[in-house]
Amino acid sequence: MATIFSRIAAGEIPSYKVAEDDRHYAFLDINPMARGHVLVIPRREVDYLFDLSADEYAALMEFARKTALRIKAAIPCQRVGVAVIGMEVPHAHIHLIPINSESDMDFRKPKLQLSPEEMAATAKAILEA
Repeated sequence: MATIFSRIAAGEIPSYKVAEDDRHYAFLDINPMARGHVLVIPRREVDYLFDLSADEYAALMEFARKTALRIKAAIPCQRVGVAVIGMEVPHAHIHLIPINSESDMDFRKPKLQLSPEEMAATAKAILEA
């Protein structure tokens, strides 16, 4: 059975796509820490990031780097924070979060509630960056 992330990347579940290629997919987190919080995944289902082959890992990190540069260009922030937790969904993923301080990466904080219009506008800004 496909993970929710595989179903999102396949277009079976709607998402706010910000980047994709044949091996990777990036989309807005629907429970964001900040406006522009993006999840980056490999299209191939792998439960744990460090189970990827060296080549897959390097390609995913390069895709995440390019996506982070687009986020930084579209969303006012000092940095784009990177987090890998991997406990929520059994599909390797990287969180890219626009931040202005270390406390912006506290996953225990309440998540933002953004309207569909705000999510769509954010995704468009990152896609076009």
